[in-house]
Amino acid sequence: MSHAGLRCPGCGSSNIVDDELYFQAQLVCVDCGSVVSEGSLTNEPVGGSDVCYSRSTAVYKKPCQNQIKGVRRVKAMCRILRVQSEVEGLSQTYYNQAYRHESFLNVSLLKKEILAGCCVLVSCRQLNWPIAMGTICCLLDADPAVVGGVYQEMVKILNIEVPIVSITDVLEAHCQEYKISSLDVTEDFAENSRDLTKRAVSLVELAADSWIVTGRRPVPIMMAAIFLAWQSLKPIKQRLTFSLGKFCQIAKVKKHKPAAKRITEIKEVLCKLGKEIPWVRERVTPDNVVRLVEDILQHRSALLRQALRTHENALLEESQATCGDSLTEETERAEQPGHQVHNLCIVSEPHSDTQESRDPAPNWGKRVLFAPPCVIHAKKRRVEQPEFKDVTGDEEISDSEIDSYIRTPREARDFALTQKMLLMSQSEKS
Repeated sequence: MSHAGLRCPGCGSSNIVDDELYFQAQLVCVDCGSVVSEGSLTNEPVGGSDVCYSRSTAVYKKPCQNQIKGVRRVKAMCRILRVQSEVEGLSQTYYNQAYRHESFLNVSLLKKEILAGCCVLVSCRQLNWPIAMGTICCLLDADPAVVGGVYQEMVKILNIEVPIVSITDVLEAHCQEYKISSLDVTEDFAENSRDLTKRAVSLVELAADSWIVTGRRPVPIMMAAIFLAWQSLKPIKQRLTFSLGKFCQIAKVKKHKPAAKRITEIKEVLCKLGKEIPWVRERVTPDNVVRLVEDILQHRSALLRQALRTHENALLEESQATCGDSLTEETERAEQPGHQVHNLCIVSEPHSDTQESRDPAPNWGKRVLFAPPCVIHAKKRRVEQPEFKDVTGDEEISDSEIDSYIRTPREARDFALTQKMLLMSQSEKS
């Protein structure tokens, strides 16, 4: 096929035909063999339109290698935790959304790895799959404080509503991590997972009633409850002599140091309730209270009421005895001439300008049977020291300071005896 109007630039011939020998069609001069023009994509019927590079690449952006690795990490954690496919799909969706957000673009690889675990945790909580943050921290081998910070930031950025999961809901899944079935250990140490979970849940509920759970991390509390449940289900000598560290070794779990303190606190509560059991004649101590766990949990509500009633009666008797001693001491003072009797059982309101009003309030947590740990072991606050002022001798003396100078009868006798001994020693020297 010749093309009219086209001439060869070499020889000027108009005998130009299409050369379809190669993949790309060309216009070739028949007389001299020169290529008049090469085929272009715009002239081909299967070709595309001319577009700029930026527009062509903006149609679909492929994920980077770090994002692909992050998605694989999300899948791996979901497979390890054996969650449902819905949880895995939701975790990947959250990870892709958070990864493309500007807050997680220019961050370290460690933070991106933690982000993958946080997406799995959020998905599990939204779909009622019992997974604790401590489990995610163990999988990532990361600091719980860092994981908690990334978790809060991700929830805020994606505007996700995460339901609050009860610790008792997580226990069932947490118990599965302890390899203490009959297939893993001997018969003396083996325990059914269902019975272990039921007893551990009851111990956690008791810990919640006695304020032990308040403000505490869940994993150490669950570990303490599982350990005590394991001992109490078959309180034989072999189990009672086991320490927490040895139990974690045979169960193939990592020991958490705070769990030992939680065990001590739960045992203290069990002792307070075990003392109220009417058929127990021996002295209840932390060493033998594990044998009474079944009876304590069975009658937990009644024992709690009785323990509170006994504690209130003891405080009432103590206050009455203190009031009686104060009245006796005041009576002795009244026998001295020029002394006025006051009713010591009536507590007067403190004055605003006295030292007592500036003193911190007493720790009320030590006066009640059960109180939050932050109250019992309250941190001492720094008291600002008043600025030093020159003493002139004209300052007013408060009533509380005057009362501190008044001696009791015993102090008066000791002072008189000391003065007498000093006078005798001086007379002997002279």
